Amino acid sequence: MDLVNLRKLNAARSARRAAILVTDLGDGTDRLVVEGDVISGPLGEALVQRFRSGKAGADEIDGRPLFFNVHLPPPRIVVIGAVHISQALYPMAAIAGYDMTIIDPRTAFATPERFAGVNLVADWPEDALASRPLDRYSALVAVTHDPKIDDFPIAAALKAGCFYVGALGSRKTHAKRIERLRSDGFSEVEIGRISAPVGIDIGAATPAEIAVATLADIILAFRRRSLDNSGSDPA
Repeated sequence: MDLVNLRKLNAARSARRAAILVTDLGDGTDRLVVEGDVISGPLGEALVQRFRSGKAGADEIDGRPLFFNVHLPPPRIVVIGAVHISQALYPMAAIAGYDMTIIDPRTAFATPERFAGVNLVADWPEDALASRPLDRYSALVAVTHDPKIDDFPIAAALKAGCFYVGALGSRKTHAKRIERLRSDGFSEVEIGRISAPVGIDIGAATPAEIAVATLADIILAFRRRSLDNSGSDPA
């Protein structure tokens, strides 16, 4: 690998930005493409597929054999609320390959006994997210029903361009949430990115079923995420 590309790759990985090292198998030359770079034509199409799938492999582009070495930041799920849905979601997320953190300042809920082995933070989201901010490879799920706890991380997720933002609550609850976000200056497009009620509509009735619907929604959002830096949905 070219040393300049190696330095660029290390910088991208440190910043949790996706990158693909494209190597020409014919002459050994390589180039680094960072997610968000605009590449047109067949090469651009191949890069989009690789960024979305996360899978390395070879393709022939314009008669040249190319190998795509894909480096994606590990996606993570941040759940606001140590509730029954969170208990069910954690093992499912681990099986699907997602790192997961649960944040809840309510120490009666956020206990090691209820969440054995979980990365559990019994603190306010404002403080917990200061040390590990949300980013484009984060999914935010807010499930406390308490705007004093949920509102800050939802706003932070929208600002950070998280690939998924979901919030539990009825239509009435979400309507009130929308009004608060509008008053804070968020646009209709930004607010429209929130999946509420959280998860794919499968008729979920139990915490475990809601967790299944939520994880499915997160996976769908991750595989169809925007590849630019706007945070908007892909075309």
